Formats: sequence, C-alpha cells, structure tokens
Amino acid sequence: MSLRFLNSKPALGSRVYIVKRAMRTRFQPRAEIGLTVFLWSLLCIQAVAQSGPSDRSASSVDGASMPLDRIVKNLQERNAQRASALLEFVGTRVYRMEYHGFPGDRDAEMVVNVTYRSPDAKQFTVVSEKGSQFVIDHVFKKLLEGEQEAANDENRRRTALSTDNYDFSLAGYETSSDGSRYILDLLPKTKNRFLYRGKIWVDAKDFAVVRIEGAPEKNPSFWIKKTEVAHKYIKVNDFWLPAENHTESVLRIGGRAVLTIEYRDYKIVKSTPLPEAENAHDALKSSQSSNVR
Repeated sequence: MSLRFLNSKPALGSRVYIVKRAMRTRFQPRAEIGLTVFLWSLLCIQAVAQSGPSDRSASSVDGASMPLDRIVKNLQERNAQRASALLEFVGTRVYRMEYHGFPGDRDAEMVVNVTYRSPDAKQFTVVSEKGSQFVIDHVFKKLLEGEQEAANDENRRRTALSTDNYDFSLAGYETSSDGSRYILDLLPKTKNRFLYRGKIWVDAKDFAVVRIEGAPEKNPSFWIKKTEVAHKYIKVNDFWLPAENHTESVLRIGGRAVLTIEYRDYKIVKSTPLPEAENAHDALKSSQSSNVR
C-alpha cells in the first residue's frame, strides 16, 4: 500500500508526516482507543459495500425468504464483485474524539482528504487539526497508519467476514422504507482481537452489509474495560462505502472515550461495470486481495 500523510496548511507545505509508533506510557489508555478502532476497521474492510441506517421495523426470522447459507454466500460473492469493480475514489473524513477521565479531559478533531486507487493505494492529506496534539498524533494518525497494516494479505484473511472466521446465525428479517434486511449474528470461530462478535444488517437486494454493531471478541488492551462499536454506510453510485463510525470505550481507570469518524464528499473517479450476480463466485476467487474500506 502507498501511504502518505500530507498536511495542507501553508506553513507546513507538503511535508510528509512520519507517524510516531512510540506512545508515552502514562497516556497509554487514550492511545489504545485508536488501536480498538483500527482493529474494528479490519473487519469493516471486508464488508466493502454498505449503507446507512434505516428506520426500524418489527423483525422476524419467519419473514426471511432465503436460507442462511445462501445469504452468507451471496454476501461474500457480491462483496468480491464490488471490490473488484471499484478502481478509484476520493472522499473526506472527519475524525473527532472526546475523552473524559484521568489524567484530564481531552478532545480533538482532524479533517483528512482521502484518495484510494486499486488495489491498495491510499493517500491521506491532512486538511486541518485542532485540539489535543497527543490525540491527533497517537490516535488519529495511528488509525491512518494502521490502514497500511490492514492491507496485509494475512490480516485480510484473518479478518474476512467469511465462514472461515465466523459462525453466522439468522437473528431476524426486517423491512422499512429503505428496503428489506437480513439480520445476522456473528460469532468468531477463534478468540482473537482481530475478530468481533455482534450483529450485521444485510441488504436483501444488494447483499451488502448496511450496518454493524458489536464488540471485540478479545479485549485489545488491558486498559480498556468495555468497547462498543457501531458502523453505518452509504451507497455511492453502485458502491456502498462507510458513512460513520462510532466507538465508545470505558477504561479501567474510570475514563470514557468517544471517537467518531464521519465519511463524506465521496466521488467515484474510476470503476468498471458490476458483473451479473451469477458471475459473483468467480469474482470472489479473483479479488480477495483487493478488498477496500
């Protein structure tokens, strides 16, 4: 992956950021929040096509018109199709964090422009920063740096939303003005910090994950007592991309951190036509290495 951190402030010109890996021990809890969101992003990279939330309606397993194994198979195959077809896009992210607790309250915001080019090149241009410099350097920029690791073939395999890593069960089926969705429970097959337990909402037409709610199967840090994560997505042309991430963590020392990532201003620069559904199986085999967030 090509990974660049560019700051657009005139005083800094086009200086390339080198994100520091070392973190001061006394601030370790806040830095670990970034690790939690990074690990969650490894799961979400496999979803590929996703959309925003819908109005809730009564859900019922009996309303599902397709067996579970076919739902999961279609989800994997259609995700592979979209990953193969999406060649380049641009967008903007707004990172925000509020931390309340020991050794003191902190908040920060960073706006970043993103350019993605298939199969795994991303360029991040920092547009603005404000608030705690520690949060900016050791949470926000650590998340951006983490995307390089997320593109690793082994990480993609270990975190894929697939039957290799998860047991799926049908929890419900709901309809709303936005369409019908299958609700699936996720249970990791192995206990490791790269997998999550929770629920996904799958669009019954596009077989795209439209919403995710869950928590790490294994706590990524001693400092974090509890973490809850929710992901929402939006459809852009033929592709469904992240819209919002909300992560709330409770720390063992009594603090609480809320981190949100807002995704906006998407533009699909280059893509190829999506194949027909019956050709999805071939796309799955040929594009497992090109999944994107």
